[in-house]
Amino acid sequence: MIAMQPVITVEFTAKAGDQEFKEESVTFHNPEELFAFVAPGGGCDAISNEVNEIQMVFLQPEHANTQNPVADKRVTLELGMVFLTGPLAEIVQTAEQLIDKAGRGELTDSFLKVINVSL
Repeated sequence: MIAMQPVITVEFTAKAGDQEFKEESVTFHNPEELFAFVAPGGGCDAISNEVNEIQMVFLQPEHANTQNPVADKRVTLELGMVFLTGPLAEIVQTAEQLIDKAGRGELTDSFLKVINVSL
C-alpha cells in the first residue's frame, strides 16, 4: 500500500509584538479530513485567542491540468483570519463546501468565529 501524501496543510499562527510564531500545524490527505477537523468534535472546537491567522495551503495537483491550466492557477481566498491558498479549482470547490456545511450547521462555532460568520 502506498502512503498518501498530505495535500492540505493548516497552520495556526499567533503574533506577540512584532514576532510571529506557529502555534500548530496540521496536515490532511483530502478535503474530507479537513472538513472533519472543522466540524463539531473534530479538533477545531477551541481556537486559541492568540491565533490571529490561519493558513490553509492546498498543494498543487500531482498532474497538471493540461486541458484547462486556469484550474491550477494559484490563488488566495481570505475569509476573516483564514487564508485558503492553492489551485483555483480546489479553492472554489472548498469554498462551495464551506458555504454548504455552514448552512447545515456542520462547522464549529470557533471556526465560524475566525471566518467572521455568526449564524
